[in-house]
Amino acid sequence: MNQSPFGTSSVDSRVPTLCTIVPPHVLDRLASAEDADIAQAARRTLARDAALRAARRAGVTPALPPAPRSAGTAAAEPRRTVYDAEHRTALPGTRVRGEGEPPLRDATVNRAYAGLGATHDLLCAVYGRDSIDGAGLPLNATVHYDRDYDNAFWNGGQMVFGDGDGRIFLDFTLALDVIAHELAHGLTQYTADLAYQGQSGALNESVSDVFGSLVKQRALGQSAEQADWLVGAGILAPDVSGEGLRSLKAPGTAYDDPALGKDPQPARMADYVRTSSDNGGVHINSGIPNHAFYLFATALGGPAWERAGQVWYDTLTGGELAVDAEFADFSRLTVKTARARFGPGGAEDEALVKAWSTVGLPAEEDD
Repeated sequence: MNQSPFGTSSVDSRVPTLCTIVPPHVLDRLASAEDADIAQAARRTLARDAALRAARRAGVTPALPPAPRSAGTAAAEPRRTVYDAEHRTALPGTRVRGEGEPPLRDATVNRAYAGLGATHDLLCAVYGRDSIDGAGLPLNATVHYDRDYDNAFWNGGQMVFGDGDGRIFLDFTLALDVIAHELAHGLTQYTADLAYQGQSGALNESVSDVFGSLVKQRALGQSAEQADWLVGAGILAPDVSGEGLRSLKAPGTAYDDPALGKDPQPARMADYVRTSSDNGGVHINSGIPNHAFYLFATALGGPAWERAGQVWYDTLTGGELAVDAEFADFSRLTVKTARARFGPGGAEDEALVKAWSTVGLPAEEDD
């Protein structure tokens, strides 16, 4: 087992926390960068995230205006609202675009609006779910949050996107899977509510990476074989040596840059990183279940959101996944779920058992 090089911190996993796309260990490294502008942006982001986490643990989630359905709105249609923080930190900000309203000249607003819609569409059209809570919850996002803010997050009630510092990170709405990733934290919140600590927290992050990838692949019309399986492709500045924040295909290879460091994600349990940083390495060890999903989906081929995605969705929403589930609990339950839907001994069963075995996790209760 590897020991973490990322320092120490701890958090009570039973209280609400802030789910961010950029891990604290990445920002910690950037905060020590020789470039003063990069370091300042990272330190500012870390300070803002710490304040937001404290507010979240205290149960403070900014209230959003209600968005009731109009008389002519079908039950399964989204209710999207995008707000502009205007580079301030008060949430939600100024309302700039609501459901059915035309695009604005602000491309960031339009990307956020489209990303909310693409995520809702996957859940509704593929899995028959009406929004992330299954009951038509309005989907809200705030853009242009703070200045040089190097992150995007789900705070329990809405999504928030920074514009990046322009040197390391660009506008976080540039990656559809980042938008979907953050919304998927809401999906987990309303279903299995996986505790954000250790292996259950890494599963929480992995589920968001998986569904973020599925939203992107479906929007692009890509098969599992055609997809890049990257999370955050497009949000790294041109001079950064990297393809994205994470890779489901090859965890540990998403970036290798003098400022960012090297992607620390493992792909197998043999390389599991034990650390008290980042809530027990939730953004690091998520690479293990991420890779298992990639292996499963590519072994099956075709659209990953269909059979492979259905198994993950069924597992997350089926009511059997404990809030403190560990990787082995999740791996066994996905196999049970796959057999319930597709039958034992078929292609789905064989591919999933092999995927979990490859990353070093059990598929059977007696393993």
